[in-house]
Amino acid sequence: MTPGIMSGGNPSNREALPYRRGVGAMLFNPAGKVFVGRRFGNAYPNAWQMPQGGIDPGEAPVAALHREVREETGWKIAAPRRIGAWRRFVFMSEYDLWAEKLCTIYLARPVHRLGPPEEAGHRVRVVPMADAGHWLSNPVDRAALRRVRATPGLLG
Repeated sequence: MTPGIMSGGNPSNREALPYRRGVGAMLFNPAGKVFVGRRFGNAYPNAWQMPQGGIDPGEAPVAALHREVREETGWKIAAPRRIGAWRRFVFMSEYDLWAEKLCTIYLARPVHRLGPPEEAGHRVRVVPMADAGHWLSNPVDRAALRRVRATPGLLG
């Protein structure tokens, strides 16, 4: 893992940080393979992660999930199920600031490829579940993957 990627860090005045709600998706296809994504041009070129992003003002979390997955992968999803959440303090390099983030994690099935990722610079790989932990640079994503693997029947 590249130091600093989604690791939280230790900003000196956490109470003064902006607060950002977000969503993330663990996407598994019918063969049990995992979707991982990467955004080119950011400060961490080897940062493969699950699709995730912020909830816009007035947007419902599941609507944000569908939007983020579409923007970052080019896929439509179905059957999202909440599987957890994380809260941490992170440096958001795209905004050049520290923030407190609360991200709700969902498990979902990609059902229809709409086209390439809508956001420029995004790339998607579909990797075997056994290999996904090696691809994911974010410790929270790896923890969510371990939870999915350890919960019988979670994948349906």
